[in-house]
Amino acid sequence: MNPKVSIVVVVDVIGALSDGTLRNGNLCMIDDGEQSTGQGTPELCTVVQPGQVVTWSALAVDLQTPVEIKSITFLDPDAEDGDADAAPAPERTEDVAGTRNTGAGSERNGHAPERHNPELEVWSGVVPHLAPGVAHQYRLEVQMYEGEHSTLHIASPALMCR
Repeated sequence: MNPKVSIVVVVDVIGALSDGTLRNGNLCMIDDGEQSTGQGTPELCTVVQPGQVVTWSALAVDLQTPVEIKSITFLDPDAEDGDADAAPAPERTEDVAGTRNTGAGSERNGHAPERHNPELEVWSGVVPHLAPGVAHQYRLEVQMYEGEHSTLHIASPALMCR
């Protein structure tokens, strides 16, 4: 077992901001896991094992507009999120990432340092003991530049223990 799984979130910023959604080909998620499904789609299901470290990082297709992960929230399996891109974030059911590493040290509880470089930002967390074979969906919220409609989310990716 590899002690770490990396997930890369690639965002077509111009497409996402124009469409107001991370769907329609505006988001591509890939990982370096061995048995993951949905590679290259928003429905990525990353296969993990308890104790593994999972890291998330974001890259923008448009190099002029920065993109960063604003939050990662595991969803309650019984909750109805609706996956509406403009909806406000639900309350956290678990502290998923816990650590936000910006290349200049780690910050706790999602608080970013005053100055940071989004290209270096990585969210990471340790996989707890989860029921095997169950997809644990999470809400991924990304921030693209600034403005009223610059934060979008998707709730279709998941982690699943073997």
